[in-house]
Amino acid sequence: MADPMTYRPRPGEIPTEPGVYRFRDQHRRVIYVGKAKNLRARLANYFQDVAALHPRTATMVTTAASVEWTVVGTEVEALALEYSWIKEYDPRFNVKYRDDKSYPYLAVTMGETIPRAQVMRGAKRAGTRYFGPFAHAWAIRETLDLLLRVFPVRTCSAGVYRRAEQSGRPCLLGYIDKCAAPCVGRISPEDHRALAEDFCSFMAGDTAKHVRRLTKEMSAAAEAMEYERAAALRDDIAALERATEKNAVVLQDGTDADVFALAGDDLEAAVQVFHVRGGRIRGQRGWVVEKVEDVTDAGLVEHLLQQVYGVVDDEAGEALVPREVLVPVLPDNVDQVRAWLSGLRGAAVDVRVPQRGDKKALAQTVLRNAEHALALHRTRRAGDLTTRSLALREIQEALGLDEAPLRIECYDVSTTQGTHQVASMVVFEDGLARKSEYRHFTIRGPEGEGAADDTAAMHEVIRRRFSRYVAERTADPEVLQQVGIDVAELAAEAEVAPEPDKKRFAYPPNLVVVDGGPPQVAAAARALAELGIDDVALCGLAKRLEEVWLPGEPYPVILERSSEGLYLLQRVRDEAHRFAISHHRKRRGKAMTVSVLDGVPGLGPTRQARLLKHFGSVKRLRAASAEEIAAVPGMGARTAAQVVAALAPAAPAERGAAEADGAASGGGPASSPGMLGA
Repeated sequence: MADPMTYRPRPGEIPTEPGVYRFRDQHRRVIYVGKAKNLRARLANYFQDVAALHPRTATMVTTAASVEWTVVGTEVEALALEYSWIKEYDPRFNVKYRDDKSYPYLAVTMGETIPRAQVMRGAKRAGTRYFGPFAHAWAIRETLDLLLRVFPVRTCSAGVYRRAEQSGRPCLLGYIDKCAAPCVGRISPEDHRALAEDFCSFMAGDTAKHVRRLTKEMSAAAEAMEYERAAALRDDIAALERATEKNAVVLQDGTDADVFALAGDDLEAAVQVFHVRGGRIRGQRGWVVEKVEDVTDAGLVEHLLQQVYGVVDDEAGEALVPREVLVPVLPDNVDQVRAWLSGLRGAAVDVRVPQRGDKKALAQTVLRNAEHALALHRTRRAGDLTTRSLALREIQEALGLDEAPLRIECYDVSTTQGTHQVASMVVFEDGLARKSEYRHFTIRGPEGEGAADDTAAMHEVIRRRFSRYVAERTADPEVLQQVGIDVAELAAEAEVAPEPDKKRFAYPPNLVVVDGGPPQVAAAARALAELGIDDVALCGLAKRLEEVWLPGEPYPVILERSSEGLYLLQRVRDEAHRFAISHHRKRRGKAMTVSVLDGVPGLGPTRQARLLKHFGSVKRLRAASAEEIAAVPGMGARTAAQVVAALAPAAPAERGAAEADGAASGGGPASSPGMLGA
């Protein structure tokens, strides 16, 4: 942690003009960008007593190692430069805006020779007009389908367009008159561009002009007794009206405004905006804001306007920056913000707080949407610290633990009538799944033929997992021998699947959860007792009544059905079940290509490949002694004996097939361990 006084500039070195400043850490990464109308006065606020600073500001200045600044001419220039630097450096201590979803837009690629209308997501592209955002892509496609009969612009991809150009035949939309078919010359590129301009004009809110034009043409066609054309124009007018009706009228006709609202607390906020064009809501958008810096609502609104209007395409500038921007709180330097937005739009932009009337009512509606979005975000957010803390605290109290179970491991056994027995271990840390720590086990059993039942399988899995932990915790062979751990076997297994720079089971869980009732809990408790482990809590979760069982207790612990603690235990148990089932199905599927070595406990594909590479064929492997097999890297004495036992009683037909395999290989390495003896 750095002392801000070690890099504080001398007061006389800092100019008093407007500018933008950057704090950098010891690695020269920009961690915060800010602007000021007086750089000297603003930076002086950061270099006061750290204890007097806001906690987030104190964290920032103690993380930083240097500060630098750039002088600009006006506060408006500072506003634009601040935004561009925030976009460029993405500083960790600036306000973070995250879209609560990826919003689709209706885009018209006016930068192309033949403009195309399509659904687009992601970053905006130069030369493209955007309309929206919309809540759903299907809403765009439905609207586009209605408008294509009036404005039959191109919607096909570049590949489809080129193929139609080469073949001289339009696509289906060209045949049903929903595309003007510029690909085959039915319309010139200039006329098609004019058609696309009319389409954009309609989408931008100038709907009445096009309806009046079509109505006039329909009347003229009727007077000329061109009734079929008049009927087609009548249907076109109806299509435009249906497309227009999809957007509710909320303000007087001709109103272009963006209405913002925010709801939140000291840590995060939800922001919503309604885009109103021509008095109708044309789109809605929302963000979740992480307040990683000390910022007021006024500052938040300023950052929000930078986020929304910072990147404006020349083609779409008027559509993105409306005449009015209605906000819940005025920014501190509202005059500079107005000037900046007016410069982007090329005309005056009014930034204000609605006080009465329809606009005030609409702002209240947007605020309610922001409040609902924040509530939904907190409900859905798996990383919600409050909910996770509550769940862990409820588990701690229910099970009588000394501390909250920050690391929970859950085990489940999966089998089909005793075959292909496997088990899973899933890990939740701080209430969140940690998938990199997941493990699965193949059940061996005492004779290498699997466990007798689920309780025996659970005992084996718990013992194997914590044998690994005990072996990592102590290297004393006598201690390991006292608890019955086969050091050679553990070393051999570790050599088969090494994981550099990472221990498999580096530290124990606070709580072990097994899927099952008293029998499974008793088996797991017995395995822990055999290894001398008494600092790990244990419980079982029975599926039928969701009862929590503790070792040696005659009655279960009952958690409330609505409790966060029970919900977390259920999620952990269900994840273990899913992981076990997926591994079991994978093993069962591989049974179609069984090798004569597949039944050897602990001998997976990696070890099989090593054996074949060393001996060259199954025939030579079958002739080898247990000592020769144990000499292969990754093989232990017990596994070598099991390989010999598995190969010794081979049936004559199987032996003949293996010998044929060896002869065909010519003494070289086998190509696939999964086909041994097949």
